[in-house]
Amino acid sequence: MLNFTKLDSIPVLPKRDNNFNKFSTCIVIYNQNNRLTLQWKHQPSLQRNLKLYEAKHEEFYNLFCQQDKGIDVAHFWRQIALNESQLIADWEPENKTQLAYEHLASYFEERCYWTAKDLSKNCNANSWEEYLYLARLLVYNPLKLRDILVKYNSQNANLDTYIGHALTNHIKSSAKVSQFSRWRLLYKKSDKELKEALEVLGIGEPKISQFIFARKYFKQVYLVNKIKNSARSTGKKWIDPDQEYFEQSAQCYNAEKVLPTAPHEVSANPTKVTAKQIQYWMEICIRALENYPKSILPKFSLDALQSDSMIAKSESQADVVKVEWQSISAIEETSENQEYLIKKANSVLSEQLQAMKPDYQKILLLYYGFGLNQKQLANRLGINQSTISRYLAKSTIQLLETLARISQPQQWVQQYVEKWLEREYHAPVHSDLIQAALVSGIKKLTSEEREILQLYYGQRMDEDKVASHLGIHLDEITRRLTKARNQLQYKLMHEINILIKEYLEKWLSNYYKSLVQSVLKTVSKSGKKEIELEEKISLLEIYIQNKY
Repeated sequence: MLNFTKLDSIPVLPKRDNNFNKFSTCIVIYNQNNRLTLQWKHQPSLQRNLKLYEAKHEEFYNLFCQQDKGIDVAHFWRQIALNESQLIADWEPENKTQLAYEHLASYFEERCYWTAKDLSKNCNANSWEEYLYLARLLVYNPLKLRDILVKYNSQNANLDTYIGHALTNHIKSSAKVSQFSRWRLLYKKSDKELKEALEVLGIGEPKISQFIFARKYFKQVYLVNKIKNSARSTGKKWIDPDQEYFEQSAQCYNAEKVLPTAPHEVSANPTKVTAKQIQYWMEICIRALENYPKSILPKFSLDALQSDSMIAKSESQADVVKVEWQSISAIEETSENQEYLIKKANSVLSEQLQAMKPDYQKILLLYYGFGLNQKQLANRLGINQSTISRYLAKSTIQLLETLARISQPQQWVQQYVEKWLEREYHAPVHSDLIQAALVSGIKKLTSEEREILQLYYGQRMDEDKVASHLGIHLDEITRRLTKARNQLQYKLMHEINILIKEYLEKWLSNYYKSLVQSVLKTVSKSGKKEIELEEKISLLEIYIQNKY
């Protein structure tokens, strides 16, 4: 990355010629032919909000039409951001306060640029890029920006000048402490933030996984040699890494990539990385983080913004994985076929339930509709618990066989595995349960089998070249490739059976709970008040006997 210490080396910032652009764009830095350029990137969420207020808010419309310097519009968003007791109109978004801060941050982007440029005239200790990043770090932090806006007095200076002074003081203070560094930014950001920033920059898989894997080892080397170094004083700036650190990182990367614990996108490419490549990757990561405003935002809630404590809340909710029939029928290439399979499954399963004996129906209803366990069922029905277990198993086996006949995995798994290896081996979609199962299956292969897959599907070598590269007879290469593909097919069949079983459990639970709600809703409409569990069960039993 280039460091700018001379005024004439700083790229020119394009003008924003109207209020719409001034309040809905952010700066993006590009490196073209070793020369930095700046462009404005539109933010769709802010564009939609501007159009909404322009159409619904008369005062805002009148301000927005005045294509001045945007000061009046900025005051409008400041008032919304700071007004803690404001009411939300029916047409306004629930996150109107957050959007107000984002509009202001977009508007102050120009002030960030000019402040960074002015400060770089006489300061050579820091690059212009670092000054710009420090300024943007402030305006995109709604908690800190709020503190600044609250203290603003229009009698002393206009808003642009006031924000410029605040940015100048913030940059000088940060530079004085000397804690900011591009390398500190790279070290501190989470994998999730880095992944998001790289995606916004246009980087996709398998590069993202490779970059994050490389950063893991760069961080370890950099931490030991620079940050934990006894010669470094606490609080000092994180200095640039030496070339040997990239070499050590590359060695770690190449040694660890062959292990089953390495991400598939990393192990799928057998080519060794170099120190120069690691350094280039880290530069791209830094550029992505600097360009992506959301990556420098703290996680916060509107309640936190409007409270005295102003405590930012972290976002640490785990993703919930849901079993969907689409995953089971992933071989289908169109949504129409998937929808057809879903409807067909619902219809066939419902018909098969209706064809079951009343005793089986009663057990399924109590088990899935009311959540009674096997022991409770045995006590209620006066039947041995082992008999209950046998009834449930026999019922579900029949339904599972029905689902298996619909999805017919034995007919398409082989073709699916072969096509996946050819097309998605380098960058599988982990959110797809079938592809995730294949990645898991690859990691369970022997190192020799994984290596052959890497060469054949990763580097696109034909079998002759693979045999020559490994010094193994061609027939043995063919045998190992066939064995590896067969193992992946077996693994996928096993996972599909699990998915079908999970789907059936979820389907039965939803089916009977919906049935319970429907019948009880009919009872409540008849004017009957709250009824006990036993009476609910009796009503459903009568319903089943009459219907089936």
